[in-house]
Amino acid sequence: MNDKLKLTYMKKEYFFIFIFILFSCEKEDYVTMDKTSTQTSFIKNGNGLDKNLIKDLENVSNGIGVDFFTLPDSDDYTQIPLDPLNPITAEKVALGKLLFHETATGGNPKIASNLFTYSCASCHQSAAGFSSGLRQGIGEVGVGFGGNGNARIIPVNAVLDSVDIQPIRSPTILNVAYQDIMLWNGQFGGTGTNAGTEANWTNIPENFLGFEGVEIQAIKGQGVHRLLVDNNFVNTFGYKQMFDNAFPDVIESERYTTLNAALAIAAYERTVLPNQSPWQRWLKGEYNALSKEEKRGAMVFFGKGKCYECHTGPALNDKNFYAFGMGDFDNSATALIIDQSGFDGVKKGRGGFTKVSSDNYKFKTPTLYNLIDNGFFGHGGTFTSVKEVIEYKNQGIPQSTEVPTQNLASQFGSINLTKKQIDNLTLFIENGLRDPNLDRYVPLAVNSGNCIPNNDALSRVDLGCD
Repeated sequence: MNDKLKLTYMKKEYFFIFIFILFSCEKEDYVTMDKTSTQTSFIKNGNGLDKNLIKDLENVSNGIGVDFFTLPDSDDYTQIPLDPLNPITAEKVALGKLLFHETATGGNPKIASNLFTYSCASCHQSAAGFSSGLRQGIGEVGVGFGGNGNARIIPVNAVLDSVDIQPIRSPTILNVAYQDIMLWNGQFGGTGTNAGTEANWTNIPENFLGFEGVEIQAIKGQGVHRLLVDNNFVNTFGYKQMFDNAFPDVIESERYTTLNAALAIAAYERTVLPNQSPWQRWLKGEYNALSKEEKRGAMVFFGKGKCYECHTGPALNDKNFYAFGMGDFDNSATALIIDQSGFDGVKKGRGGFTKVSSDNYKFKTPTLYNLIDNGFFGHGGTFTSVKEVIEYKNQGIPQSTEVPTQNLASQFGSINLTKKQIDNLTLFIENGLRDPNLDRYVPLAVNSGNCIPNNDALSRVDLGCD
């Protein structure tokens, strides 16, 4: 081959190589390092969308990348955020898992016939993404379950002032390890975020114990929701040995208490992580766990949609409060509000707790995992689909006329997403962030032998306990 012909051939070859590389940036596989291998190995399993999404994650996490958003394994207690006053142990988690679902804890009802018919899980069941499955969770007096708690009702002959009903949508317990405050207004928690709010703890003396919010809620919640764990409960239902195993350093006369029950429940709740969701699998290198549309939705999430500005870290939530002008229970015909006293404070969110006007109508950033398992969205449950919430934030027209314009979040009405971007973002949140195996956090049975998470007659039928 003469030099001129050879040069022409080489130019063509390089041209085709260049075209191939250019095309592969969008369509073909690329090689990545398998960080989990003990040897240097490579896996061919990503594409241009993955590459671009990884860059987006690095950009919004100060260069940390996928590790910044990755949840630990549920039994890797050294990596799960904990309260220093409540170290996580396997024994506490095992006890807390049972107590959380144990309907025999429903031992302090207002109506005697409701004894042992409800539990923590009545408003936080796995089938509803560890939320209630209802716009308002119902504890005592509620009957029925349905498929995910969605058929729980208040009987027509109920004594209304005996109904234990949530004044606002029940938040999920998923990812609570990544919060130091609990409730939509963040009032539970005596450290960190709530430092400086001590003047507002008059009705929350438990905050002065110095625990974080998860532990405080587990303590306070037992009284509020008419649960009872004491020495009699422990001995009657066979929990003595589990308490002994979980709290060996506590003197026996102080071991079988509401406080220690709360610490066990909180330890368990911290391990309830949606780490088998497609998004978490993708973060760990399983790039086919997300569809192309879901990856594009993730790029909207961590880009133009500005979702990451509030929904960040492994739990996709921060510890801040924002106003998006969403509606409340009291302006809807479908609300079940029983007691209006104090509701003005409830609907003011963080401001109702801090009494600071700039905090009014601001609510804590929720985690977004397994949202699709519950049919109600927003703190007041005024939306019935994920897409509806995204469209609402995109349009920027408040549902509530009470929220001052200066308090509204800067992201509200400023993201200008296209229909396709909204569709892809919806798919990412609904599918990519849904862990399909939350039942692994539910015990097969509890020590009492009662039906769980509810034990009323109608629930027993719905849940197949009879």
